[in-house]
Amino acid sequence: MNSPIIQLLVLAGIAIFLILRLRNVLGTREGFEKPPAQQSSAPDRALSDFEVIEGGPDHDITDHVPEGGDAYNALLGMKKVDPSFNVGEFLGGARGAYEMILMAFERGEIEEIKPFLSSDVYEAFATVVDDRKAKGVTIEANFVGISDMALNAADFNETTGEAEIAVRFVGEMTSIVRDKGGDVIEGSETTVKRQKDTWTFARDMDADDPNWDLVATGE
Repeated sequence: MNSPIIQLLVLAGIAIFLILRLRNVLGTREGFEKPPAQQSSAPDRALSDFEVIEGGPDHDITDHVPEGGDAYNALLGMKKVDPSFNVGEFLGGARGAYEMILMAFERGEIEEIKPFLSSDVYEAFATVVDDRKAKGVTIEANFVGISDMALNAADFNETTGEAEIAVRFVGEMTSIVRDKGGDVIEGSETTVKRQKDTWTFARDMDADDPNWDLVATGE
C-alpha cells in the first residue's frame, strides 16, 4: 500500500475519533431542544417557599409580642377585620400621642387633646388641672424623649369589633412646679426624671375612623 493511501486512512481515523468525542461531550440535538428537567422544577420550589412564608407567623406582630399568646391572637383578629392595621405603625403613632398628650396635660391645656381622650380620661385630667389652678400651682415641663416603649397587652372583641392595646412608656422629661408667687417648690430645670406610664388605647376596628382614643392610664 502506497504512502498517500496510508495517510488518508490515518486522517479519516482521526476525523472519526474527533466526531465521536464531540458527540460524547456536547450531545446530539434533534429539532427544538427540551429544557432541562431542573429548570422546570424551579418555579415549583419558589412557589413552595412562598406558601411556607404566607402560612407562617405575622412578623409585624411577632416583632412586638410572642407568637400564639393572647396578645398575638388579639392583634391577628384586628388585622382580619381591618387589613390596613399595622402594629408597627400603631406604635409609631402611640409614641407621638404620648408626648403630645403628656405635655398638654402638664401645661394644663387639655382642651386641645380632648378629641384623643375618652370621656373618663378627659374628666380625670380636667380634675387634676382644675385642682392645680385652685391652688395657684403651675408646671413648666420639657419633654426629653422616650427611653423605653413596649406593647404590654392587647384585647379584641370579635362580636363588637372593639380593640384595646396597652402600651408601656418610660418617658424622660424635666419639670419644675411653681407656687402662686412663682417660687419653685418641686423639680429642677436640669435634672431629667423618668416617668413610667401604661396607657391603653381603644378603637372600633369596623369603623371608618382609623384613630385610637386614650381610654385608661396607669403605671
